[in-house]
Amino acid sequence: MTTSNQHPLRKILETRIAIIDGAMGTTIRTYGMKEADIRGDRFKDSTKDMLNNGDLFSLTQPDMICDIHRRFLDAGADIIETNTFGATSITQSEFFVDDPREHGGRKDPEFYQKIIDDPMLSDLAWEINEKSAQQCREWADRVGSATGRQRFVAGAIGPLTVSLSNSPDADDAGFRVVTFDQVKTAYAQQVRALIAGGSDLLLVETIFDSLNAKAALVAIREVFDQDGKELPVMISAAVGRGGETLISAQTTEAFWNAVQHVKPLSVGLNCSLGPDLMYPFLEELSEKANVAISCYPNAGLPNPLSETGFDLGPADMARYLGDFARGGLINIAGGCCGNTPEHIAAIAKALEGKAPRNWTRQIEAAA
Repeated sequence: MTTSNQHPLRKILETRIAIIDGAMGTTIRTYGMKEADIRGDRFKDSTKDMLNNGDLFSLTQPDMICDIHRRFLDAGADIIETNTFGATSITQSEFFVDDPREHGGRKDPEFYQKIIDDPMLSDLAWEINEKSAQQCREWADRVGSATGRQRFVAGAIGPLTVSLSNSPDADDAGFRVVTFDQVKTAYAQQVRALIAGGSDLLLVETIFDSLNAKAALVAIREVFDQDGKELPVMISAAVGRGGETLISAQTTEAFWNAVQHVKPLSVGLNCSLGPDLMYPFLEELSEKANVAISCYPNAGLPNPLSETGFDLGPADMARYLGDFARGGLINIAGGCCGNTPEHIAAIAKALEGKAPRNWTRQIEAAA
């Protein structure tokens, strides 16, 4: 995937640290939405709870979603993510299809083939992705024109509710609930819709399961080849306290080795740990990768007693991300869970004028 070399964002990353937005889910919660709000008229008769299906708000509460994008842009974000973290037919099925395990059955490839073939789920997944990208596109262009600074839309491609790496059955280690091709098909549809909606970039993020991510990357490549349009790709993993991807348990270096053939615009870490625990793994990735490095951690560890559900406030996040910049580790910075527009504004201010990481040395070493 070579278009990143000509993309205007790459030039920015070589001259300053770009800012990516914060947590959509955290910010949605500050609006006090209830079950009736996410259902609207369209989904009022759904039999399952919808409130945790945050992607659906792009259809039922578009004014709120657009306001959140606007606030992150006003806070200084160069890159805003589409509200599509779970916008595949596979993940959406959790909210619209009865769980066969509740009736003595099980989820398996036969079950998920029906999900992949379901016209309602396919149409819904496409609509969420396309609409969310259009909403981001409108506000990125509007704020970019008003400020004279180009803003970018990253089509967010999140992890799934199923794993290709592990079996859920302790007595059958070889069992998988879904196949690689089924996952790839779901991701390919998401990619096409994100492109149709006007995304500038594709962001495969919060990677718990490296094989799921591999399916997404294969889907992206096939869509590019079949449709004749190519966008830069960003890749971001979530790691545990030992620096390993949470389900597939690849170390940070092994993860980079597994995805570097994609030639992404950036690779990085997000979610999972707070910034205080992420530093050594980010440092290792920065030493190995010959592309831009992104970092958008959680605002510390979960704390149900705090206002955002996480421990760290804007000043804390600004301080930690400032340390990453002073260490020469990052080209893209922002926040994941617990990070509101106020957090992003503080991070943007703290990183203003800080030099980005120079990855020329790694490029020369790889040549």
